[in-house]
Amino acid sequence: MFLRRHRKQAGAAAYDYWTLVKTVRTGKGPRQEIVAHLGKLDESTVQAGRGWHDLDAMLEGKVPETQLELGQRPPPTPRPLWRQVDLNGVRVERMRQFGRVYLGLALWRRLGLHTLLRGLMPPGQEEVGWDLMGCILTLGRFCAQESELSIAETWYADSALEDLLAVSLAQINDARLYRALDALLPHKDAICQHLLEKYRDWFGVGFEFLLYDVTSTYFEGLAQRNKKAARGYSRDSRPDCKQVCIGLVVTPEGLPIAYEVFAGNRNDVTTLEEIVKLMEDKYGQAQRIWVMDRGIVSEENLEFLRQRKATYLVGTGAGQETTALSDQFGNALGIDRKAQG
Repeated sequence: MFLRRHRKQAGAAAYDYWTLVKTVRTGKGPRQEIVAHLGKLDESTVQAGRGWHDLDAMLEGKVPETQLELGQRPPPTPRPLWRQVDLNGVRVERMRQFGRVYLGLALWRRLGLHTLLRGLMPPGQEEVGWDLMGCILTLGRFCAQESELSIAETWYADSALEDLLAVSLAQINDARLYRALDALLPHKDAICQHLLEKYRDWFGVGFEFLLYDVTSTYFEGLAQRNKKAARGYSRDSRPDCKQVCIGLVVTPEGLPIAYEVFAGNRNDVTTLEEIVKLMEDKYGQAQRIWVMDRGIVSEENLEFLRQRKATYLVGTGAGQETTALSDQFGNALGIDRKAQG
């Protein structure tokens, strides 16, 4: 048995109440039954710090108000309540992960993602809000790198999120998780911009040093409804499968700050201008440093970066290295090697 918190909206006011729940086995699988309605936590329980009444405040890093007035005596410590327990009748059932998901949920709340998604996707007729589904998807990746199907089949049941989010296990299935991805996709840029602002405010970074690379991911099926799915150079050694290419921009610390999905047959060299213009639209045409491997290097791309007064650090082939360095020193000294022949 375990405690479950419920939230009820009564007009403009909202309050929480608790139930004692047990899990029973049925022919259709495990089901949960309410043993007793416990009602709202009383004031003495809240002041004693027991229960999860202040869970939202704790997740957002807010310390509960415990400051006493000058001269006010602290409340008496409640007497311990003792009960006799028959150890032969006690057993542990359904152990669940708490620490990881609590940490992930605290980060989610302190980043303000719950209020951001609630504003981007206001409640409609869905049974579970898209902001909650986005939270569950994110925590599944953050805590265990789980797929949507794995979240629905095992991970969610093994975590404490059912109690922390008040979303029952019966409401989590792969179809709802996949629909949540579709609901989140149109807000990709708004979410990325929100995270970048938080990162900049917290750590004072300016995004002047960026690493860019392209990877790919393939599909097992035919992907007939995906216009970008195509056969191309496969980094997964699966040339028989259609794929898409993903261009990713990260900071030196490894924080992803932008990404774009390209057609599976897109050449890496042709993606640079699109990514650079995307970053300039967001952060201005600053003199930032771009770091890229040799798969994205071409003379056209380097000239494109020079015109934007961007500095770059790139990988080159063995035959290009001497010429590239000589050109760089020549440009720095105002010498045009090409004009000299």
